[in-house]
Amino acid sequence: GYFSDLIRRETGMSPKNMISIYLMNEAKHRLATGNMDISQIAYGLGFDYPAHFTRMFKRMTGESPTQYRLKISAN
Repeated sequence: GYFSDLIRRETGMSPKNMISIYLMNEAKHRLATGNMDISQIAYGLGFDYPAHFTRMFKRMTGESPTQYRLKISAN
């Protein structure tokens, strides 16, 4: 309780939100700089199922990991 309240007071976000944002930023970095499979990235970030990672990525970024990787590689 105390930790959650402290994080929320200092950042305006819940700890869960902060962790999700960190994971998606790390996922974007790995998608942009490496050639690992999406499933390897998902497992490396602690997801039990790559499909869960893909759904979360799409919900938070508006595009699938594959679409993101293609967009980055085109630039």
